[in-house]
Amino acid sequence: MSAVGVLALQGGVAEHISILEQLGCDVKEIRTPDELESISALILPGGESTTLISLLNRWELTSPLRSMGEDGFPIFGTCAGAVLLSKEIDEKEHEVSQNSLGLADVKAVRNYFGRQTCSFLKSIKVTGLAEPFPGVFIRAPLLLPLSDTVEVLSSVEDGPVFLRQDNLWLSSFHPELTTDCRIHRLFLESQGILKGSG
Repeated sequence: MSAVGVLALQGGVAEHISILEQLGCDVKEIRTPDELESISALILPGGESTTLISLLNRWELTSPLRSMGEDGFPIFGTCAGAVLLSKEIDEKEHEVSQNSLGLADVKAVRNYFGRQTCSFLKSIKVTGLAEPFPGVFIRAPLLLPLSDTVEVLSSVEDGPVFLRQDNLWLSSFHPELTTDCRIHRLFLESQGILKGSG
């Protein structure tokens, strides 16, 4: 199995690496286009979405990542990473103008659940998991499907928080901030990168 990459420009990089290593994955930190060549999937971590897109542009990663996503390469974005994958981006209070990779037919409503002080933990039901998952929500976006090719994997009262569209997975919450590996395993198994657990 080739390595799983974690975009290592900003945000919760170490936490994703820890979860992936628990699953037995070789992990590679990604900072340059050349480093994309030897991975089988990529995690876009949480952080600050406007900062992340600026860093992607600075390190000339935007174009290769967009091409890889369009070609079916597995990419999983968590929180700000999910915002980067979305074709439309709004704020709860007003429209925003922000660039993104624009790969998934999703509208991300940034900071929908409030600022840092409004962070919360919520047990959520997830398609494909037998038991609820501990969802950690920190300045989390709401993720609204824009086409029927987007599958909702989990919702809370306000709407969807975990989606997939073929090779693209997006979560509002931070699965890396728990000791629970099941979300990462679900993503990697769905892409044939990890063998199913039975």
